[in-house]
This record gives sequence, C-alpha cells and structure tokens, in this order.
Amino acid sequence: MVHERVMEKLAILADAAKYDVSCSSSQSTRKNQNKGLGDTGNGICHAYTEDGRCVSLLKILLTNHCIFDCAYCVSRKSNDIKRAAFTVQEVVDLTIGFYRRNYIEGLFLSSGIFDNADFTMERLVRIVKKLRLEENFNGYIHLKAIPGASEELLKEAGLYADRLSVNVEMPTEKSLKLLAPDKNHKDVIQPMEYLKNEIVGYKEEKKSNYKAPLFAPAGQSTQMVIGATQENDLEILGMANYFYDTMQMKRVYYSGYVPISYDNRLPAIGTPVPMIRENRLYQADWLIRFYGFNVNEIVGFDQPNLDLDIDPKLGWALRNLHQFPVDINTADLELILRIPGIGVLSAKKIVAARKFKKLQAEDLQKLGIAYSRSKYFLAFASPFQLQKDLTSAQIKEYILNFQKSKYQNNFSNQLALF
Repeated sequence: MVHERVMEKLAILADAAKYDVSCSSSQSTRKNQNKGLGDTGNGICHAYTEDGRCVSLLKILLTNHCIFDCAYCVSRKSNDIKRAAFTVQEVVDLTIGFYRRNYIEGLFLSSGIFDNADFTMERLVRIVKKLRLEENFNGYIHLKAIPGASEELLKEAGLYADRLSVNVEMPTEKSLKLLAPDKNHKDVIQPMEYLKNEIVGYKEEKKSNYKAPLFAPAGQSTQMVIGATQENDLEILGMANYFYDTMQMKRVYYSGYVPISYDNRLPAIGTPVPMIRENRLYQADWLIRFYGFNVNEIVGFDQPNLDLDIDPKLGWALRNLHQFPVDINTADLELILRIPGIGVLSAKKIVAARKFKKLQAEDLQKLGIAYSRSKYFLAFASPFQLQKDLTSAQIKEYILNFQKSKYQNNFSNQLALF
C-alpha cells in the first residue's frame, strides 16, 4: 500500500510535469536481459488526453522546488504553490509498483533545481541507476539532463536512460532573457553538444564491439514553449532546423504556452492555449524531417507564420500551383511526396503499384490516400474528369468546406493514472 504522503506528492508532482510535452518513447533498442522487468522493444503504448497530449509514462518531477524564477514556469520560486519532493527510493518504488500494476510502461522524470545543477542531476542519476541495476528494470526511461550539470553526471545518465533531453525553453535568447534573466542559451547548447558527441561516439564503438554499452539509444530531444513571446514561426522552425542539423536531435517538441501567471510580460490568464498553432508547427516539423521540405519553402520573410486554417503542406501547394497537376504515373517520389493528401507510405505504395498498371483515381483511393484533398493536384495519363482552372483560393475554400478540424482552443489536465 503506497503511503498517503507519497500519493499526495504524486498528485502535486505529476500535475507540475504536465507542461512538459517531450515524452515520446520510440526508437530505443534496450532489451530485457536476465529475466528483468520490462522491455522497451520498438517503443511503448501511448495514452492521450482529449487535447492530444501524450501521457504514456509515469510522468513526474522529482521536485517542484526551484531556485529559478522563470516567468513562464508554474514551479518558479516566486509562485505561491504547494511544494513537494520525492526521495530517490520513492520514485523507484512508484515506478516499479505502477509498472507491475500495468498502469505505466516507462518513466519520464524531470525536476526543478533543488540547490544547483549537479545536486539535482546526481539524484536523477541515482534513480535511474537503482532502477537498472537493483530492480533490473528494462522499461523505457526518459530523463531530463539539467543544464549546467557536470559532464561526468551527463555521461552516467546516458548509460542508464533511453532518452535524454535538455529543454531550450524559449525559441530565442532575447525571449529567454526577458522571462528567465538568470538563464542563457549557452547553458543549454553546451550539454546538447556533449550528448551529441557521446551518442555518436558510443554508436561508433558499438560497430566494432557489440558488447559496448548503450548510451541514450533513443537519442536526445528538446522542447520550445510557443506563444509566450512574440517569435514568429520562421524563427521557431529555424531554431528547430538548427537542432536537427547541428545537434542531430531526434525530436523537437513545441508546447503551446498555458497562461499561469499574472505578469504583463506574458499572455493574460484566460488567453486560449495556441493548440492549432502548436499542431501546425508539428506538421511543418514533419515535412522538414520526412518529406524533403526546406524551412524557407514552408515559411519565409514574406510569410513568417504558418496558416492556421490549413496544414503547411497544402499551404505550400496552393502557393506553388505552377508545379501541379502531377501525373502520379510518371512523377518521381520526391514530387509525389509534396502532393497534399499523400503521405510517405502512400507515396511509396504508388511508386510500387504503378509498375504493374496505369493508376487511376479509383486505384489511389484503394491505396488509402486522402483523395478529397489530393484530387485538386493530380493528373492522369488517360482521360479523366480533372479539377481544372481553379484558383488557390477556390481550392482552399473547397477543402475547408469538406473538412472539420479536431482541434479547439481548450486545455485539459494530464490524463489521470487511476
């Protein structure tokens, strides 16, 4: 029976952790050995709140005490909230207990800063080390790397956690200085660079020595708060692209700011969370990582923000109607990937299927593409009723009339464990 006080801490520290959305659990290769507990396999199952946020893990802070006073953070030192802190053993016991009850399939552990970076990071490392070595826990662990912590602690953390993340928090140095004057981007970039080099180094060692230990096999990630300050989407996606190219980041997460503070530097309490904008940024991020788009094709100085009415791929297509219609029977894969309504898997299916016959509209529908969207951008070798001479405004109107967005300007708490 979990002690009442521990459950009270859990309620406080799980609630405080809900603002960190970077809890994906894929791409780890840690395997169960010696009849241990859990197995990351190819990732774990996920649950979602009604607003689309992922809550797949036991997602908690070690503590919500913090020496910093970041205006956008609910755990800032000046905020009048109930404080709590777990002991190392309490987090270990909760993780194992909840896993055995099938409540969770892994751990996402972050923390406020107790006294200094090393003091906090040392306790986070002790938790994951106990889970791995004493409890023989092989489930997924995502651990926050505390900016300013020593390289020795970061290295030890990478040997026991599946993924590490250092949150950049604000998209620009200017915004970070405005809302968190005690912090700077350099303190975030340095541990990112160190982790990148260690991950690459361990991967190379693994090639020549299969017994070499794993080091953060699911890589590293980061998170940016959006909507708290005035950065445009060009600045945000430009920063994300830098992380992907330079830091070899696995994921950049975008967290719509939840107004929690009466502070004239921030949106007022009651201001809607920018959920649609957050979703558009994720869609643009996907285009950059998997569809071969450049940031400047999606946003630019003449249009620095994404269209909230339509997804960025459709937005690009409407701005580039001169590249359409596309004959999917002859076009290369790169161009097919740019047709709205056709995803990566569908594009590959098209390329494979057209080797056997000339594809028509009914064939594409059987392949599972969103034909109601893609039909405005397609041409076929044989006669077919085409959507001709439509302007971009007309196409946009037809598509908007057909679809209904699942996103609304609301926000709900993290999904409960019980």
